[in-house]
Amino acid sequence: MTPPPDEWSQRSQALAEALARTALGDRAAFRRLYDASRAHLFAVILRIQPDRSRAEDVLQEVYVNVWRAASSFDAAKAQPLTWLTAIARNRAIDSLRRAQTAPATVSLSPDDDEDQPMRDIASTDDEPLQLLQRAGQARAVTGCIGELTAPQQQSLALAFYQGLSHAEVAEQMAQPLGTVKSWVRRALIALKDCLDRAGVASSEEG
Repeated sequence: MTPPPDEWSQRSQALAEALARTALGDRAAFRRLYDASRAHLFAVILRIQPDRSRAEDVLQEVYVNVWRAASSFDAAKAQPLTWLTAIARNRAIDSLRRAQTAPATVSLSPDDDEDQPMRDIASTDDEPLQLLQRAGQARAVTGCIGELTAPQQQSLALAFYQGLSHAEVAEQMAQPLGTVKSWVRRALIALKDCLDRAGVASSEEG
């Protein structure tokens, strides 16, 4: 349950005020809103869409959306940053869908400072994730990611980069929980098989 606005932090109250002024067409307030939330929203987008160039485009889409839809913000339903984050997540997922034919939708490069390190991912699917952790051949890994279906890519991105639970992924993607669990499980199996074929595991173990 969302606490009443008078119990929000000063940051939340300032964001809410900026949103309210933005809804009236106040460009200075929109600029304050942008400055106060840009870093957080960009980090959210990068965890789902780690291609930095595409992530920057998504960020611009988010603020265009915010400018147009600021009047729809309802303080009784969500705090400002929660509302903004939901928009960013949805736009990032849309970006993945648009790029589903690209060879590498999700980057797992160990040299990408913007990505959440795979070693920090907690999961019961230890074997395939350990394989991904050991994979130094980023090109092979991203190629295998590109072989997954769009729903598998999206569910993995939300679960592993955004850190959402299966239930949260299901809610975000508007799909049954069992379907999402199946996508994640099959995606991990497909990744393991693909990496095995590419010789990633054997090269790391040898």
